[in-house]
Amino acid sequence: MITHEFITVNGLKLHIAKSGNGAKLVILLHGWPEFWYTWRYQIPALAEHYTVVAPDLRGFNLSDKPKGVAHYSADVVASDIAALIPALGFEKAYIVGHDWGGAVAWIFATIYPQLTEKLAVLNCPHPREMLKSFKENPSQLLRSWYMFVHQIPVLPELMYKYTLPLFFKQFVRGWMYHKENFSDTDLQEFVKAFQQEGAMTGSLNYYRAMLQTKPNKAIFKNNIQCPTLLIWGEGDKALGKELTYNTQQYINASFEVKYIKECSHWTQNDCPEEVNQYLLNFFE
Repeated sequence: MITHEFITVNGLKLHIAKSGNGAKLVILLHGWPEFWYTWRYQIPALAEHYTVVAPDLRGFNLSDKPKGVAHYSADVVASDIAALIPALGFEKAYIVGHDWGGAVAWIFATIYPQLTEKLAVLNCPHPREMLKSFKENPSQLLRSWYMFVHQIPVLPELMYKYTLPLFFKQFVRGWMYHKENFSDTDLQEFVKAFQQEGAMTGSLNYYRAMLQTKPNKAIFKNNIQCPTLLIWGEGDKALGKELTYNTQQYINASFEVKYIKECSHWTQNDCPEEVNQYLLNFFE
């Protein structure tokens, strides 16, 4: 059973989906263009063993959406999660992130090692590796064209506003190998989430903050101190597999990569059984 509630952290109301009553906490951080529901296949499996919380990150769906790009830098979003853990009555958590949630997860584990039990990231490279690829890998720069389009004010909002169902049909289901895992009902839930007032601008501000705000220096100075798992769908059209090859150098603890063939960027939707098993094995 999944329950829903609002918790105030850093002066913002975050909507969370919650399930399970285990002694340890798992926090699932969604990416773009997603919201808590993207973890619908993981929540029941993990809740058999843990307390599982999937928030709508600030700017998304039912959570508050502060105005201004500066409110959406990854370290600011990570501070929401740092406040959420004690608010839920826990001292630390297993942190899982996909896409933009993965970027937040990398930064969270770097800035808040004392709050991070273990770290699992799905199809999101370490920020240092991503930045390096922009400088050294022209093919990745081309793959990331949408990140630069999202910098334009207003236009992306208008573009998505009038094409939302088609966007999710082509960009999410269209990329997936196992299209049956993203049903028409799922598609409508995603459309509804991004029709919430301010959700499109709030979510796009993650991309804008990436290029328009100064990154947290800790991400360049400090390495991850906890056991880390990287799960990677090899059919990712947005992010090349080569972004995973040098990850160990950023981690001062055990590290492993699990590659999934015939799996798109939408890892936890496309191949939920593999993702669930990898996460459960890693946490155990």
